[in-house]
Amino acid sequence: MSLGYVAPVLHAHLPFVRHPEYAEFLEEDWLYEAITETYLPLLDMMEGLVRDGVYFRLTMSMTPPLCAMLRDPLLQDRYVHGLEKQIELANKELHRTQNDPAFQPLARFYHDRLNHCRYLFCDRYHRNLVQAFRKFQDAGVLEIITCGATHGFLPLMREFPQAVRAQVQVARQDYRNCFGRDPRGIWLPECAYYPGVETHLQEAEIRWFIVDAHGVLYADPQPAYGVFAPIFTPSGPAAFGRDIESSKQVWSAEEGYPGDGEYRDFYRDCGFDLDHDYIRPYIQPNGMRKFTGLKYHRITGRTAHKEPYRPHLARERAAEHAANFMFNREKQIEHLRGIMGTEPIVLCPYDAELYGHWWYEGPIFLDYLFRKSAHDQKIFSMITPSEFLTRHDTHQIAAPSASSWGNEGHWSVWLEGSNSWIYPHLHMATVRMIELAGRFCHSTPHTLLDRALRQAARELLLAQSSDWAFIMKTGTMVPYAVKRTKDHLLRFQRLYEQIQADRVDESFLGNCEWRNPIFLDLDWRVYA
Repeated sequence: MSLGYVAPVLHAHLPFVRHPEYAEFLEEDWLYEAITETYLPLLDMMEGLVRDGVYFRLTMSMTPPLCAMLRDPLLQDRYVHGLEKQIELANKELHRTQNDPAFQPLARFYHDRLNHCRYLFCDRYHRNLVQAFRKFQDAGVLEIITCGATHGFLPLMREFPQAVRAQVQVARQDYRNCFGRDPRGIWLPECAYYPGVETHLQEAEIRWFIVDAHGVLYADPQPAYGVFAPIFTPSGPAAFGRDIESSKQVWSAEEGYPGDGEYRDFYRDCGFDLDHDYIRPYIQPNGMRKFTGLKYHRITGRTAHKEPYRPHLARERAAEHAANFMFNREKQIEHLRGIMGTEPIVLCPYDAELYGHWWYEGPIFLDYLFRKSAHDQKIFSMITPSEFLTRHDTHQIAAPSASSWGNEGHWSVWLEGSNSWIYPHLHMATVRMIELAGRFCHSTPHTLLDRALRQAARELLLAQSSDWAFIMKTGTMVPYAVKRTKDHLLRFQRLYEQIQADRVDESFLGNCEWRNPIFLDLDWRVYA
């Protein structure tokens, strides 16, 4: 019998980006890169673990915007088209590097890998990755949890409980549509907690959520076991705290594994390195360069000169790091068990896109970690938070502290000089959506009005995505984030005025629905 538990949790989320009005759109690449570099490798990893009879448990959020994009036929077609272009480039690279002993093996590596991705996506999973992940949940090795409907930053909606409730209830309904059951856990967007949010989770029958370490450590009263046991909130749902030590081993720029010199360098890409005329068919239509996914260099070190990537040595380093991570968890749990006198749980939450996209070898690391943990040690077992609550149903009651996993642990990333201008507009739109829901909730609106109310709620939810404020703060793709916020708010306002005047423009409404086919059965009455 093990002395304790390790619970790896991956947060899979991307903002809803879909632009049918353009043949190609740069920000849609966020999804396509994540499919090739993160989601397909994770699925492939789980296939291998199940095939080989390896015991493992993984928890993974799949947010409603991500699920909507993964299920969208237009985006599926565009992904396949983009993948075919990558394979075409890989074929050209085989020819270009045929006399280069340093880069020819890498060209072959990408050629084989991209063809394998095409096989996985088209033939094994028939383009439906949501169903592919659901299969592993149904098999009992993966727990999929939900998130806010559009990853809205809930603490900055707390003045409007209806808005928080809508983020939770719409997400629960979307989860049912995708996975055929109710979610047991939720990843609060940005791990952002404020006292009282758990009442909305309780209403949605969600049993647990995740907060950053200080959300539990500064709970009232102070938890006896720190972050190594959940606490029950006064309203019922349990709060699990993030383990600081295991997070630092992966996230830290100085000490984390992904910065090792043998690993692939994310920023050196053929799209920027190769001759412009040669690479032009594989970059943006306007000739601006972009990432192609073919990256031939390793991190090497803090130097402008980068050495060629060596996949076999990177794989060996991932195995070493997995062994080190396992060893550290063994010692950590032995120590905790001696202090606590009961089985601790070490919760290890990360962005899913770290594994494969930012840290190319991340899925290999996870695969080794699961295999080594199953065969090479007996100190801890892998577990999901839901399983832990089933085995341990009695815990201390405490009120978590307001917190997030942003810089310094509070909310300043999403509310500061670069993005604070959005909130008066979001709040006004929220007030008006609540007004509309209250006005019509006791009647049966005609079909066109019902569609307009649903679309108004949809535009508000999409405007509330925390991704736009985050992008404004970090300074990447700022014009796009600003435009998305304004576009959703302006469409909401136009729909609001048309509903108020009882003159809904069906052509305009249809265009809005065409642009953003998400939450197709959204119940706008959730705002009443």
